[in-house]
Amino acid sequence: MGLKIGVIGYSGKLEDEPVKLLKNICLELGRKLGEKYIVFTGGRDGVMELVSKGVREVGGTCIGILPWEGTDANEYNSVVINTGLDFQMRSFIIVKSVDAVISIGGEIGTAVEMLATYANRRPLILLRNTGGWTDKLPNVLIDGKYLDNRRMAIVYQAFNVEQVMNILDELEKTNEVNNTDHE
Repeated sequence: MGLKIGVIGYSGKLEDEPVKLLKNICLELGRKLGEKYIVFTGGRDGVMELVSKGVREVGGTCIGILPWEGTDANEYNSVVINTGLDFQMRSFIIVKSVDAVISIGGEIGTAVEMLATYANRRPLILLRNTGGWTDKLPNVLIDGKYLDNRRMAIVYQAFNVEQVMNILDELEKTNEVNNTDHE
């Protein structure tokens, strides 16, 4: 298998907004990622559960990195890792374990994960028009693709699943992912 891809975003019940509005795009993304990559999520509900379900539907592998003791893992994780850590510390495990991160919507926890992704020199792909911090972050980008003047990693913007997959294909082809921390 190719790259290891993290997916971050809204938590919450599947029947509640904004998660229910993102159901189709999350399932589609999960299916596409699951056909080609190993997927990492926070392993819980919301975007994490929907993407994991899509991965499972195509026989892919989804690793759920859970905070605390992991008692709220979703049923679609292939592997659950109970970190015993709080949400923020768990998030760093996800970021350090993957080659690139895709963001879908999200509240403050997702914002922390996006900053951690950039600080750890991982490409970040914003799946736009999904709300939350994913749609707020572009307003502060330098030259439309960096979070600070150090230009440590590119923040990409995609407006559909096909564009996300094209970005990942390009990253894989050009080897523009940082694999040094977890080989």
